[in-house]
Amino acid sequence: MGVNPAERTAEKLKAALDKVCAIAAKNNIVIIIPMDWYLPQGWVNLAFVVSAAGSVLGYQTKNQLDPSEDNLWQAGTERSVFEVSGIKFGITICHEGFRYPESVRWAAVNGAQIVFHPNFTGSDAEGPVLTEWGATHNPYYEKAQQLRAMENTIYFATSNYAFKYPESASSVIDPEGNCIAYQAYRQPGVLVVEIDPIQATGLLARRFKSAW
Repeated sequence: MGVNPAERTAEKLKAALDKVCAIAAKNNIVIIIPMDWYLPQGWVNLAFVVSAAGSVLGYQTKNQLDPSEDNLWQAGTERSVFEVSGIKFGITICHEGFRYPESVRWAAVNGAQIVFHPNFTGSDAEGPVLTEWGATHNPYYEKAQQLRAMENTIYFATSNYAFKYPESASSVIDPEGNCIAYQAYRQPGVLVVEIDPIQATGLLARRFKSAW
């Protein structure tokens, strides 16, 4: 009896995750890796957190799907805060970070000092040519990311693809909403940014009156 296509895809994804774990262990780094995955409820979009020792610490599912994704994935139902080397962080995936501020607010209320935001925003076919981070004529995406940091008083780190026509940059935004670093548009690369966790007070997030 042959292996069906879904099982074959799941096996390939598992092999890819194993490679990521090996890379993390070899370089002594923590990796957040977004990918598709098969869970009992069906296919989901999620991001695994891999420790510097190469073990999977957990994952965050995409819980708020874009309307166009309803036929691709099942929406997740839980949120998590992770902790590595004393730093607490959350993850929000693409559309939900742009359109659902609650996804970031939840993490901040529960102690996250930084929220990571893997996203897929742009095209290799056509689109705007961005030259300045946060410019008024840019699509709204960078402004939404800036707000996620400001409205929660935490750091927000977002990672996009190096499209020919990206609609946002990979960047790190501080708790006051300042972009402290970003990767040049259309250029693959790695950002190395030093942050001060003490500045991520989460003050505004904790003052949120959920009853109202």
